[in-house]
Amino acid sequence: MNANVRKLLFLFGILFFSPQTSGQTCRKRCGQLSEECSCHASCLSLLTCCTDHNQFCLHVSPHSSSMLGGRALRILGSVLPADTLLLCRFKGEVEVEGFIDEQGHAFCISPLLYETGWIPLDVSTDGSNFDRSGKYLSVHPSRSAPEVTLMNTTQWQNYGTPNTAGQLRMTWNRSLLKAEEVNVELWGYREVSGSAADGASALQAEMSFLYSLSRNHPNTGDFSFTPPELKRNFSEWELGNIRITAGSKSEGERNVQGLWSSAHILAWHLEQASSAWARDRCLQWDALESKLPNFLDKLMDCPCTLAQARADSGRFHTDYTCDIERGSVCTYHPGSVHCVRSVQASPSDGSGQQCCYDSVGDLVLTWDSVGGSTPDRAHDWGAPPYRTPPRIPGYSHWLYDVTSFFYCCLWSDLCHLYLNRRPSSGCRNYRPPRAAAVLGSLHFRTFDGLRYTFSGRGEYDLVRSPHRALSVQVRAERVKLENGTLVRATRLASVAMRENSSDVIEVRLQGEHLQVLRNKSILPFSEQSWMDLQGVFVFVPSPQNVTVMFSSGAAVELRLDEGTMTSTVLLPAEFSNKTRGLLGQMNSNPSDDLVTPAGNVASSANATLEEIFTIASEWNISKASSLFTYDSRYLLDSYFLPPSHDSAFVPAFSLPEKPDDPLVADMLSVCLGEGAQLCKHDTLITRSLAGGNATLRALRSHRALMEALEPVASCGWLPAPRNGKKNGTRYLQGSTLSFTCNGGYVLYGSTERTCEEKRAWSGLQTHCVTDDDTGFILGAVASLSTLVAMGIMIKLQMKKQNRYLSTFT
Repeated sequence: MNANVRKLLFLFGILFFSPQTSGQTCRKRCGQLSEECSCHASCLSLLTCCTDHNQFCLHVSPHSSSMLGGRALRILGSVLPADTLLLCRFKGEVEVEGFIDEQGHAFCISPLLYETGWIPLDVSTDGSNFDRSGKYLSVHPSRSAPEVTLMNTTQWQNYGTPNTAGQLRMTWNRSLLKAEEVNVELWGYREVSGSAADGASALQAEMSFLYSLSRNHPNTGDFSFTPPELKRNFSEWELGNIRITAGSKSEGERNVQGLWSSAHILAWHLEQASSAWARDRCLQWDALESKLPNFLDKLMDCPCTLAQARADSGRFHTDYTCDIERGSVCTYHPGSVHCVRSVQASPSDGSGQQCCYDSVGDLVLTWDSVGGSTPDRAHDWGAPPYRTPPRIPGYSHWLYDVTSFFYCCLWSDLCHLYLNRRPSSGCRNYRPPRAAAVLGSLHFRTFDGLRYTFSGRGEYDLVRSPHRALSVQVRAERVKLENGTLVRATRLASVAMRENSSDVIEVRLQGEHLQVLRNKSILPFSEQSWMDLQGVFVFVPSPQNVTVMFSSGAAVELRLDEGTMTSTVLLPAEFSNKTRGLLGQMNSNPSDDLVTPAGNVASSANATLEEIFTIASEWNISKASSLFTYDSRYLLDSYFLPPSHDSAFVPAFSLPEKPDDPLVADMLSVCLGEGAQLCKHDTLITRSLAGGNATLRALRSHRALMEALEPVASCGWLPAPRNGKKNGTRYLQGSTLSFTCNGGYVLYGSTERTCEEKRAWSGLQTHCVTDDDTGFILGAVASLSTLVAMGIMIKLQMKKQNRYLSTFT
């Protein structure tokens, strides 16, 4: 075997050697490779695993847990004696004692962590040697269904305010705790100053047991109580959760199996939440905010319209506390119908943007409404590397941005203080991303709008950029008809991508759904639709819908329809003039998008289909740069071992419409309007009307995306005149605002102002003045006019003098 090929085979975890080689083990080597056998997850399908792989490389079920912990994770494939000393070590730091049930099944209990993502897990069966390993997914508490349900959450949140009292009730699934009696506990969260002597950060997260609400309560799945008198020792704890454990557990015992409620303000645990008490809390928060660094200038502007916000999937994602798909229940943003959050937190301080929109799709601003968009000092979803405030997922956000909203806006009349500290960013500086796509068999739409078809077979660079070291690669396979016949056309089979040192994400066609891989291992999305990974987020709302979001704001959307995958790439403006590949150069010049890796540009207007095929085929990837996974004999033989571009395959460049073809009549009735030619092409090539129609839908979807991402000019917010009113809250190009004055006041300035193309308001600033002020203003204006006229006369005189002097030079 060629030495270079052998090296690549080892690099990709592809081994042809006997997995029975003596002396090779997966003990403390899970995820690693050797030249004799493999301990990587891909070895299972390649049949190259070391013989003890299943013994030492563990999988757990369920594979995810809330970061609050307390979930029993069963170690699959293991049956152990009842007297085994089972210890579980998480992230190399937290040790938790596991347990073994009557059938010998081993369980680890997930611990309380202050981070999300895949957490390494090492297991010892002798109390000392942690030689077995696996991982589990720690998730944001709001993305894990609460195991304890607080009935009538409004009562829980507002307990103690006027007209809110009585018994509080909670329920849970009693089968989740195999105990006859349970303990009901209150836990509190806060962020406190660390010890400088310990080298700790300025703030540390603390989740602590406060007190028990009931001990040895019958495990009926239901518990009600009347909040106790204020416990003075715990009056500073404003945020927390209910936890339920087996009655046999000690009070406040950490990292044991338990059920958690959602986080909530502990109004019922505090003193009576009177308006005066809430005002005092609001003023304390406002004083603290004045001492904290400014974070607003680190945030990107909001999209100007709801359509832009929903289309910019790389940088913004639905805020589920105000979601138009879920009935627009917007408790914290009344008057809005949908909000989005920035996907990425500010790297420097963990802050996050929030943008809310009204029923006509306009951005709602806090200067116009208490329901306006409010940025967050702490991003709700946390910020890498997590673990320290204000980057704790969920809880930092509650402390900095939510409890204060309750104190200032819901429980007192000081909402103006809150909105002053959390003003909307507006959208004057927002620039939508550029979008490009590949769809059907295989039709390309570049960032600059060039349209062409390239039906090559192999692996190619879709987008390559030195900026952020972004790489998006595609694998194209031949289209196979239902009867098994291969036709002379290709479709997307897989898309692999990476940015900087992020995890490598691959999304590939797998029957009727899309399969997602991370670093060549299959990711399970049966329990969660969102995953926080290294340098990248992945969102899978359905098996046919995957969105990958990188730290730069770049996104890759994959959609599956009738067995055909569509890939859409969205790039922020910072990638302009920095892209290469099949999707062009993103420089607003479609004429240079047909270019070879060597930089040779072909005229897209004159190039034949055959010439386009030749040029595009040069974007085949090198084996060393491949991001793909080759975990089957088919993939090895079809893509890894042969050249990256199959030069022996020649597609059908055109297909005639035969009148006697029974498919043609139906095709002509379906393939209409824009995209009709592509619809016809794919219908005939796949012999499927459904396939052609899927291409037409993908094309229309791309067109709608492009329309949603059209730049919109904003002139910025205009205030109402003092002692007057403003009619309208739309600040985009072409919008007109009108102004009126209250009784007894005279309007001076413009009664209407229009947002013009140059991003400036027409007319003059509007004032509402009394009759006594009118003379003063007119006099001031007259004086100003005189000064302006004098300035003009001086400039004219200087021009004349310059012309006179120029005659002597």
